[in-house]
Amino acid sequence: MSYMNQSQPNTHQPYANAYQHDGKSAETRNLKPGELSTGTTIMAIPFENGVVLGADSRVSTGTYVANRVSDKVAQLHDRIWCCRSGSAADTQALTDYVRHYLSQLAIETGRAPTVKTAAHLMRRLCYENKDNLMAGVIVGGWDPVEKGSVYNIPLGGTCIKMPFAIGGSGSTYIYGLVDSLYKEGMGEEEAKQLVKKSISHAMARDGSSGGVIRTVVVKEDGNTREYIPGNELPFGP
Repeated sequence: MSYMNQSQPNTHQPYANAYQHDGKSAETRNLKPGELSTGTTIMAIPFENGVVLGADSRVSTGTYVANRVSDKVAQLHDRIWCCRSGSAADTQALTDYVRHYLSQLAIETGRAPTVKTAAHLMRRLCYENKDNLMAGVIVGGWDPVEKGSVYNIPLGGTCIKMPFAIGGSGSTYIYGLVDSLYKEGMGEEEAKQLVKKSISHAMARDGSSGGVIRTVVVKEDGNTREYIPGNELPFGP
């Protein structure tokens, strides 16, 4: 029998079996058993006389939206606020602790605490419990010392004063947008429009961000909260 007539074994796999999709996205593929993906977009920009903070409103547990109109912008003291991302339970506990400590401090010293003090309290709680927490927080507000200021506390408990801060799963989609549009010395209206535009872009791209946008403008003379419903966002999908 010649070599040409010998039958060769079929080593090729059928195309259908070459790739099997596991049903997981890049965001959920590396989660531990029983762990759920959570997502958010949060942002804060200081301006001359205060700070604008904003966040989306979607709370997700994996692919299920547990709450579509949650409030991720929490008040810590009269002129100090924070935006929460990560585990809703963890960040609610953290804001409760910091709110309690700041109110105690204000009574003991007889004056309002600074934003820096609030940020370092939050940083200490996040850092010393980092093995048990999933929390990324932006603390911002107005005080007589630094006027409007913003501190970013990402996962792990680092605390950095920032010219602006963005966080959460949706923030990765808008770094380029914010870098191109942000400039030093922005006015209140400019900062507010940039926060709304950036968060709405992130909500359009990130499946874990959505719902409505909630903002708060913090100034010496008070706090102004605003709500932008989903059908009136500056940018849509």
